[in-house]
Amino acid sequence: MNTAFQELLEIRNRADMPTVKITGSDPVYSSRFKIAETGAAVLAATGVAISDIWEMKTGRPQDVSVDVRHAAAALNSVAHLMLRQPDGAYKVYGDSPLAQMAYDTIRAYPTKDGRWFMPHFGMKQLKERVLEILDCEQTQESIAKAVAKWDAEDLDQTIAAANACGGIARTEEEWRNHPHGRALAAQAVVEIEKIGDSAPEPFPEGGPALQGVRVLDLTRILAGPVAARTMAEHGADVLMVSAPHVPQIKKFVLELSHGKRSCFLDLNTSEAAARLKDLVRGADVFSQGYRPGVLEARGFGPEELARERPGLVYTSINCYGSGGPLSNRGGWEQIAQTVTGISQEVGNPPELLPVYFCDYSTGYLGAYGTLLALARRAVEGGSYHVRVSLCRSAMFLQDQGRIDYPSEGMGIPDEEARSLQMDSETTYGQVRHLGPVIRFSESTPGWSWPSPALGADKAEWLPRDMAR
Repeated sequence: MNTAFQELLEIRNRADMPTVKITGSDPVYSSRFKIAETGAAVLAATGVAISDIWEMKTGRPQDVSVDVRHAAAALNSVAHLMLRQPDGAYKVYGDSPLAQMAYDTIRAYPTKDGRWFMPHFGMKQLKERVLEILDCEQTQESIAKAVAKWDAEDLDQTIAAANACGGIARTEEEWRNHPHGRALAAQAVVEIEKIGDSAPEPFPEGGPALQGVRVLDLTRILAGPVAARTMAEHGADVLMVSAPHVPQIKKFVLELSHGKRSCFLDLNTSEAAARLKDLVRGADVFSQGYRPGVLEARGFGPEELARERPGLVYTSINCYGSGGPLSNRGGWEQIAQTVTGISQEVGNPPELLPVYFCDYSTGYLGAYGTLLALARRAVEGGSYHVRVSLCRSAMFLQDQGRIDYPSEGMGIPDEEARSLQMDSETTYGQVRHLGPVIRFSESTPGWSWPSPALGADKAEWLPRDMAR
């Protein structure tokens, strides 16, 4: 049996098992890391958690199956997002030339002391802080000259102190010996902590596995939206909470919002904060992707919300995880790969994996932990805090060993992905995108509606018995 899958089942902590079939093997992408097999294990574990809930509702477990190549596609779903053109043809939804130029600057640059450092320019305010520290323009040449003036540790500390984003490229050995790497290694890849007592809340009979479950989704780009989209895939009422001033990347919104609703609440106003508290009181899951401490300072930490809504499952998704000296830092996919040693192993100079493995796997792991917590709540009651992180997911991938691959440029070709795609009519136009890839013997996962326009819905819940 897949060793990654076995490790995830230990977190489930149950002796009984539905029938699970994982077919196929790596390499799927041109990488020595077992990207597809590890992703398939994560998806299969998520399927087991859904089967557990289905059995609670019906008395019957479901068989679960995952194809490794289908899992590989799911770990790169945004690459298979297509928009219908005026002539009726579908074209992959790519970045604009300007956005691609900016993206190309997010790479590791050599420092004065012979190390490599990756500054991150993912969002406007972060970009401005980093460029101010470096005193340069956002071009590869200008950034390289600026980074070369710094020792790696000095630049790392300066960027962290400014609440900007960047990271030193370390080897895996260096990371595992770093105090933060040691702290994460001592933690499970999915942490589930009981943080309060409450009465059991069984799942309602009938409908999809998560019908009647309400999820507040305060996440964006990329792991958090994957987690909430997975909940919507099985019937949950997922309400995205954002605000007009919050930066977004359109292709990720379009690809990762299937089955969700979207409202605007500016938490800088007391009225919006009060409305969010009202929504929490009617919620089952509160999923957030802020740095540790940010929401606590606003009165939306896990313990406080568990007091407001006993029985709440609070899911935290971030880059560095909890505990350890780097836990208060922000980060993205590229940073997680860089600091944990993945990028140093991929290439010299440091390079990135061919897919957003840390983001997608962390999103699915967040959904897995949330599902397990909901199942525990159904039996024994309680409020729970679920924690996952990009860096811990990177370490989980490293733990699965290495393989050889025959050639560069491997992946899921468009013609293969087509069999996994579905068409949706959205406010952004007609799109073609991947459908759910986990297969079940009885239920058929899916989304009740396409990705909404941001802010298109009211900040309120649907009736719990509303068919999805």
